[in-house]
Amino acid sequence: MTEQTPEDPGAPSDRELRKLSPLELKDALPQVADEAVKTREAVMLNAGRGNPNWIATTPREAFFLLGQFALAESRRAWDEPGVGLAGMPRSPGIARRLHDFLDASDDEPAVQLLRGVLTYGEHTLGFNPDRFIWELTDAVIGDNYPVPDRMLPHAERIVQEYLARELFAGRPPHGRFDLFAVEGGTAAMTYLFHSLMVNGLLHKGDTLALGSPLFTPYLAIPRLDEFQLRTVDIQQSATTKDGRHTWQYPDAELRKLEDPRIKAFLVVNPSNPGAVAMRKESVHKLVELVRKRRPDLLIITDDVYGTFVNGFRSLAADLPRNTLLVYSYSKHFGCTGWRLGVVALHEDNILDEALAKQPAKVRARLEARYGATSLHPGRLKFIDRMVADSRAVALSHTAGLSLPQQLQMTLFSLFSLLDKDDVYKKRCQRICQDRLEALFEGMGIPLHADPLRTAYYQTLDLEAWCREHLGEDFVRFVREHHDPLDIVFKLARKHGVVLLNGSGFDGPPWSARVSLANLDDSAYPRIGQDLRDEVRRAIDAWMKSGGTPPAALH
Repeated sequence: MTEQTPEDPGAPSDRELRKLSPLELKDALPQVADEAVKTREAVMLNAGRGNPNWIATTPREAFFLLGQFALAESRRAWDEPGVGLAGMPRSPGIARRLHDFLDASDDEPAVQLLRGVLTYGEHTLGFNPDRFIWELTDAVIGDNYPVPDRMLPHAERIVQEYLARELFAGRPPHGRFDLFAVEGGTAAMTYLFHSLMVNGLLHKGDTLALGSPLFTPYLAIPRLDEFQLRTVDIQQSATTKDGRHTWQYPDAELRKLEDPRIKAFLVVNPSNPGAVAMRKESVHKLVELVRKRRPDLLIITDDVYGTFVNGFRSLAADLPRNTLLVYSYSKHFGCTGWRLGVVALHEDNILDEALAKQPAKVRARLEARYGATSLHPGRLKFIDRMVADSRAVALSHTAGLSLPQQLQMTLFSLFSLLDKDDVYKKRCQRICQDRLEALFEGMGIPLHADPLRTAYYQTLDLEAWCREHLGEDFVRFVREHHDPLDIVFKLARKHGVVLLNGSGFDGPPWSARVSLANLDDSAYPRIGQDLRDEVRRAIDAWMKSGGTPPAALH
């Protein structure tokens, strides 16, 4: 077909855009859409990003309020107001002083939250009040290195409770998950793969299974020079009788994991771009497979969207020994800029077991690597090796997520734990569900219920829809006259609408991902209408060429 030339000579051409990954397209397509704004007075709708357009206010207000208290505590220790200098907060009596500070404050949501924090820490978790409040106060000031470097002790205990509630449906497995606080899910994956390689738990040429379609960077990581991993797709290819994608794993796909050459299985659950949680039947199949045939299989699961599915339960809950869990606070709390995430690894896990069984020569090499960080480097747990590796080992004495970040993570967690009726979570879920319904109303397509759907994204497989409603002749016509990316380019150029191509996630070639999180509610009916208009134009062109659509579309 003939390539379209952008009206702006400086804008990228279709040929150039086709070379980009979908997340690179995310940044390039708005340039094209901006041209639509200039020439057609359209309003640019960038539904390609996954950044939510809401934020959690109360835990942020609590952060700033605690900052005021912390500054008063610093001045209490040492104060030179003319210089702008103060001391470091001191622990004795600090919990009582916070009580007094809150009693003297207006009864606002942040004050109520901090009161709840005091009660929860002391009475529910059994913390020493002064030690707990000193940790929070010192963290907001940020005057110390993180100690321990992996995560502050009270913060770790609170986040463990948060994960148990939100990712394990309140039913965590026996034992404890060790946590490593990191700069978001992206840092978690970066550290995780690096440490797996340097510790000889993965080697170049090993095979990694990918739950596909998949978040695009996770498709790219195995191909990097430092990893050079082979990949096998475990396809979310299950469909309904009428051909709709359910974004679930057929049993035959999961059986691929029986192959002993596959060392690890990387999955986003709930999925991205499919946006559904793994069904219970598949979880049971996977648990049975691991326990009976692949007790050595490592599972790496990114559960960032877990809070958008009621009753969600991570694979780490059912397969704790085998699972490295990654979680980010970014989507649920609207805090991508805070860079807050954790890596969770159960205290009884196959990675530490594998480290202990390595050949003597390998163990000696690793003991030399980590010798400066521990008196017994051979006993160092994998998750603590990750901490050291995150700072090139030699700088591990200053490793760890910044204390203000750890405090905000702690306050987000406590905000959720103290919200017994899940008022905030239900509202976030409702926002996405309402926008999804509006999108489908705009397209004029019925929306089928799915309790496992996050509604954070919607991946639209246009080919499957056209095959179901218009037949194979129309699908063949579109294939002969258009490139799969045409719909993405046309929506950007003609309507100022930015979507991401599903093919860039290893999804169906004629699919597009819509983010339901990042635009105002009113945008989604329009996006649906614009999609319907483009399909209508394709139908008109087909009819002019002699095609005959079903009677329902005449």
